[in-house]
Amino acid sequence: KRAAAPKRAAAPKRAAAPKKALPKKKAAPARKPAPRKPKKADGPLVWFPNATAPEWLDGSMVGDRGFDPLGLGKPVQYLQIELDNLDQNKDFNPAGAILGTLTPDATTVSEESLQPYNEVFDIQRFRECELIHGRWCMLATLGALVAELTTGVSWVDAGKIELEGSQYLGFQIPFDLTTLVILEVLLMGYIEVARNGTKDLEARCYPGGPFDPLNLAEDPEKAFELKTAEIKHCRLAMVAFFGFSWQALFTDSTSPVNDLKAFLG
Repeated sequence: KRAAAPKRAAAPKRAAAPKKALPKKKAAPARKPAPRKPKKADGPLVWFPNATAPEWLDGSMVGDRGFDPLGLGKPVQYLQIELDNLDQNKDFNPAGAILGTLTPDATTVSEESLQPYNEVFDIQRFRECELIHGRWCMLATLGALVAELTTGVSWVDAGKIELEGSQYLGFQIPFDLTTLVILEVLLMGYIEVARNGTKDLEARCYPGGPFDPLNLAEDPEKAFELKTAEIKHCRLAMVAFFGFSWQALFTDSTSPVNDLKAFLG
């Protein structure tokens, strides 16, 4: 028998190479939270929190905030009454009974009268009046402030200065006050007659054309934003000029500029 071969000595185990430290990953920069978009109101916007808009103010008009505490914009309804009993042989003739109500179909404009709308208490007519009064108040408020800042004369005392000699921003005008009043009456009269001759309800409020030389109202969305901004400024200007008038009538100051300085000072 062959002798068994001697066992080989096991080779010494090599020491494991030290693991290289992995480079630390840089922490990702914290993401800024996306700005939250303002939540849209579930219903139409209203002038006061939790206020309830009347049913005839559904938010479809520009700047509609559901403000009509006296119900002036409520659609007009007429009572239909039957003829009274008119018998001269009786000592009592009962009045006719109410048959029902009648609501006009739509707002129309005609040229047959000075009041062109078929309904005086119509919400479309109120909107036209609001815009016209608001635009005048924007001009009046800005004019009162600019004139006083440039001349030092308040808007209340401006008429006294004009009686001494017609001027504008300190520059003499070659017309007397009577001539200026006549020119103003003729010019404004022509403008009002031309405006009342327009039957288009939209054009009566927003004529466009020369009143929009930069064509800002071509885009419908942009036009809606501009109309909303205008009606807000109109309402603010009406409140501002009402404040000017109240202070001039019931306080010792007739200068809105001085009143503003006193308020801020």
